Amino acid sequence: MKVPKQLKTLIEDGLVDEVLQQLMSGKEATIFIVRCGTEIRCAKVYKDASKRSFKKAVQYREGRHVRNSRRGRAMAKGSKFGKKEQEEIWQNAEADALFLLDQAGVRVPHPYGCFDGVLLMELITDAEGGVAPRLNDVTFTAEQARNDHALVMASVVRMLCAGIVHGDLSEFNVLVDESGPVIIDLPQAVNAAGNNNARAMLVRDVVNMTRYYGRFAPDLLKSKYAKEIWAHYEAGTLTPDTPLTGRFKECTKIADVKGVLNEVEFAAKENKERLRRLRERELLEKEQHPEPSRRRKNGRHRRRR
Repeated sequence: MKVPKQLKTLIEDGLVDEVLQQLMSGKEATIFIVRCGTEIRCAKVYKDASKRSFKKAVQYREGRHVRNSRRGRAMAKGSKFGKKEQEEIWQNAEADALFLLDQAGVRVPHPYGCFDGVLLMELITDAEGGVAPRLNDVTFTAEQARNDHALVMASVVRMLCAGIVHGDLSEFNVLVDESGPVIIDLPQAVNAAGNNNARAMLVRDVVNMTRYYGRFAPDLLKSKYAKEIWAHYEAGTLTPDTPLTGRFKECTKIADVKGVLNEVEFAAKENKERLRRLRERELLEKEQHPEPSRRRKNGRHRRRR
């Protein structure tokens, strides 16, 4: 087994004692099982940006604030330093999200920190102590599917209350231990309030999960959890314990397009009139207080020679 240099550095620094095995390799990272003292943990080694295949990364970075103006300018210019800083932010984003969601009561792997491109976190295991399977490898009865789907929807709500949308949630990004679903893979998690794509991403996350559980409980396919959750969020009524029904009544009221256009036209005319009055006032002030004529150099007329 080839140990990446990032993990070798962590071994030298005493953060990792032994690399036990490679678990899997994904589109943005390679996962290893490692020993840290007496604990068995998971080490996620991020791939270099040039080797990652995650699509539309810019869409996910929207809304992530950079406090340091120098770093922000460098990233905007795409300089070598800027790309390095952007990569560091991308890698730390998952650790930041995990810490936040762990404290918010969302079932995610407990994080220990991100060190030089390696995220150390809890290894999720099954009842026998083996590595927990991904959701796409698990089959359910209809009742189990409904129960686990409800748990995932509750997690989506808690995430949104914490200001986060997963953005890439599917049966491949959920593990199943003896207590139910555990959400993983969050480097692309987006700021719900700061990203214009947050609503569309949340809808996609919920639809993906409902579609999967709907294989075992077809009645779930008729639910409208995404619209219900987002409606609560926009209204400011969403809490971590908001009860969900899966039902949502669509607004059937026809939009008053003509009325809106009239309002826009009225506002435009009002602004035009305001600018006209402002110009008239400026002209009047100039007439009442004309600028003094400029004096010639030294206050004297130059004599003609």
